[in-house]
Amino acid sequence: MNIFRRNLPNTLTCLNILAGCVAIVFAFHPLDISASMAGWQWACIAIAVAVAADFLDGFTARLLKAWSALGKELDSLSDLVSFGVAPAMLLLNMLAIRPWLPSWLPWIAMLIPVAGALRLARFNVDTRQTSSFIGLPIPANALFWIGYVALMCHHPEWEWLWSSAVIIPTVIIEAWLMVSPLPLFSLKFHDYRWSGNQHRWILIAGSALALIFLGLQGLIPIICFYLILSAFAAPRA
Repeated sequence: MNIFRRNLPNTLTCLNILAGCVAIVFAFHPLDISASMAGWQWACIAIAVAVAADFLDGFTARLLKAWSALGKELDSLSDLVSFGVAPAMLLLNMLAIRPWLPSWLPWIAMLIPVAGALRLARFNVDTRQTSSFIGLPIPANALFWIGYVALMCHHPEWEWLWSSAVIIPTVIIEAWLMVSPLPLFSLKFHDYRWSGNQHRWILIAGSALALIFLGLQGLIPIICFYLILSAFAAPRA
């Protein structure tokens, strides 16, 4: 295997962690405008880039048969930064800039990377999760919080979205989903036929419609739809 094929997946994984670090920087300046967009928007874009890099590193590793133990560990470390710490910092700072909220409330966001770390550690030692998942994948957790922050910012009149009565249970539920025993299907296709992949194609089509009509806010119903579909689709081991 030449050096390019051997290192391409890990290079994409490094792009993942780089994008996550950029997202964290922007998360601490959520309302600052840069190139006509607010910091929270740049943070969301950076997390989305990390999601794309995370998908591509696994795809290229399988395509080029370039997987390795090093790549697996690097991937988990990158995912914790980009999909655990970055969305937590984004939520923490979006709550912290609202002075009418209790000063302790933003700290609830720290549950997100803790649960994410537990989820990734379990994934690395669980041989049952080769082509399906047990518990919500940490990238899906990050996408949910992108959608939630977008909903907050596009509907400032919905003050209940910021309340402790909503934030606390939402964070706890999302954290629990990552470490829960719930079986969930993955988007890894063994082939591209309809038969056996119905739930994957339905999720892809539903996600496209949600994003077209709702924008980033559509990520919330997408994750909910994924959980519902998984309840009816038995994952293939």
